[in-house]
Amino acid sequence: MRADVEGLIEQVVTGLGYELVDIEFSPKGRLLRVFLDIERGITVDDCATVSNQLQRVFEVENVDYDRLEVSSPGLDRPLKKLADFERFAGEQAQVRLSLPIGNQRNFVGVIERVQDGAVALRTEKGEVLLPFDDIEKARLVPQF
Repeated sequence: MRADVEGLIEQVVTGLGYELVDIEFSPKGRLLRVFLDIERGITVDDCATVSNQLQRVFEVENVDYDRLEVSSPGLDRPLKKLADFERFAGEQAQVRLSLPIGNQRNFVGVIERVQDGAVALRTEKGEVLLPFDDIEKARLVPQF
């Protein structure tokens, strides 16, 4: 069921011209959080448009939920796909690996490039290649 709902959400969001960044389900699936983005940035009107469309689709498809939240991913946007790392090259990111490199799982640095299924990150200690398949979690680090 969860995969069906994710597919439905992705279809609606991309159909409206937005990028689906992430979906969060509460433990019992009663709350759905949808994070979207678009090159110019997300407005309140964008969130309302997507929310209204998703509510209509959920009603037709009998998706059972209590609350729907639609928002921008924020300045500390999660990086989920290789394309995200390519798009945000030059930006600072925080990355946690599922398997350590040496004895380190957490890295902070500037995204240099994507190369052969890995993300090149320039850290204080130099450049490190992080295998994309081993990335457990990654987010942008906002610069103020």
